[in-house]
Amino acid sequence: MSKKQNKDSGGGCCGGSSSSNNSVQKPLNTKKKEIKVVLLGDPNVGKSSIALRYCKHQFSETYELTIGGVYNLKETTLSNGQKVAIHLWDTGGEEKFRSMTQLYYNDAQAAILVYDVQNAQTFQSLEYWLKELENKVSNQGMILCIAGNKCDVDEDLRAVTYDQGAQFCKNNNNIIFAETSAKTNQGIDDLFNELLEKIQNKL
Repeated sequence: MSKKQNKDSGGGCCGGSSSSNNSVQKPLNTKKKEIKVVLLGDPNVGKSSIALRYCKHQFSETYELTIGGVYNLKETTLSNGQKVAIHLWDTGGEEKFRSMTQLYYNDAQAAILVYDVQNAQTFQSLEYWLKELENKVSNQGMILCIAGNKCDVDEDLRAVTYDQGAQFCKNNNNIIFAETSAKTNQGIDDLFNELLEKIQNKL
């Protein structure tokens, strides 16, 4: 705000002092924005574990089959000071549940596609999930991420290298890519932070 604007904004016929005018600050935006993010991918790639780790800072070794969708909430503040509520939906990857999955991702602002670095088939399935989103999502501005999960495993147990994952994302319009471990928290915060930076520009 210029000095002239500060002077003109003083109340009453006498105006305000320069010290009071200089102390006027733009109020912070305290209204919380709602963001919907959906996790997609084959069964047992760790979608539920990623959601649990990010939202509650927890990890469970027990595998539970996700039927339909499971809701998680994470409240945080973006780098620009905007408060947001992230509605994170973990969806079932079983083929018999896929007809229900669209109910959860059709109005989402972002989708995270997850594969298991130990399982090449789950990596190959990324093509299916990308096509699914392309054909059935009305939001053409949806932000996409790909997470190569369980990256804490020994190298000799890997079926998909980091470079393969990165190249796949580069070949598909430079989709956001990260290798993650819900077990150790490696890459989880970085993935979501990059995603939120992209979303921030659209709010």
